[in-house]
Amino acid sequence: MTAMPPRATMKDVAALAGVSPKTVSNVVTGTVPVNEDTRSKVEAAMLQLDFVPNLSARGLRKGRSGIIAVALPDLATAFSAELVHRIVEAAHERGLAVQIEETASEPEREKELVSRARAHLVDGLILNPIRLEDSVLKYADRLPPLVVIGEVEQNRADHVRIDSRLAAADATRHVLSRGARRIAVVGADDDPSVATATSRLRLEGVHDALREAGIPRDPALEINRLPWSMSGGADAVRALLDRKVAFDAIVALTDTLALGALHTLHENGIRVPEDVIVTGFDDVEFSKFTSPSLTTIAFDRRAFAVAALGLLESRMDDRAALPQALTLSHRLLERASTAGRPAGHRP
Repeated sequence: MTAMPPRATMKDVAALAGVSPKTVSNVVTGTVPVNEDTRSKVEAAMLQLDFVPNLSARGLRKGRSGIIAVALPDLATAFSAELVHRIVEAAHERGLAVQIEETASEPEREKELVSRARAHLVDGLILNPIRLEDSVLKYADRLPPLVVIGEVEQNRADHVRIDSRLAAADATRHVLSRGARRIAVVGADDDPSVATATSRLRLEGVHDALREAGIPRDPALEINRLPWSMSGGADAVRALLDRKVAFDAIVALTDTLALGALHTLHENGIRVPEDVIVTGFDDVEFSKFTSPSLTTIAFDRRAFAVAALGLLESRMDDRAALPQALTLSHRLLERASTAGRPAGHRP
């Protein structure tokens, strides 16, 4: 039987790349910036030597596993896939492995993750809860290193978010500027038994913009069908049509919902943007390729991931520090789905 070749070391990588072992370590851990040419040489040498960083040994020296967990409510959505990709990418640059979990909106799954962190199976958590009242965040004094992402408003843990209320108001102001006055909201829900932090905040943002324009809220134009998926968006617009209400715009609270909405509008001969204009939220990749392309709210997911990991590493180093909250900027991307002034759909 042929013996396996000895495992390459950082010294081997350094010799092949023509740099110091410390520089190789900096590339692996991401703790010190390394210029792009040097990073490329080191990464090429690691690939050639099939070098695998010994994260467990490095973690043990710090009393850590070198693994973090990321938990999102629904991994099936395009937004979750794109955000997880960015988090994993940024984590690997820091020498961290990532365990991906789906909470499926179930508080018990959050508790399981916290138990795992307490047992030192993971060093920290990036958690996207959907409601504060159902989340382990209620037990802040007993939590491991944790960063919250998303819309749940709290001051118990470090937090990275965008201003969803303002962003939804910006989307609504945009369709108002196009002449829309009967604005349907897909994903809207303020029923406390089913509403999430996201649906509440984004609906409040729509109401803010309507109030500014002197347009009263019409509950008949607010519709939600779970889950927040393409089929949910399509079903929501079918239910809206069944109500036989007039509308000239749809503000969908995610791009995925918007895509389902576009499908049902097309299915019923309602033209976008000639009859009804449509906006989404999140700028997932497919939003550029819908027909018509989708106007949406965008933010820098790479910056979002880097901010969350930065806060988590700081929290792992200093458990006693006061919680920090970072709000990243957003922007409205205007595309074909809101071009022109809509004639409106009349039942």
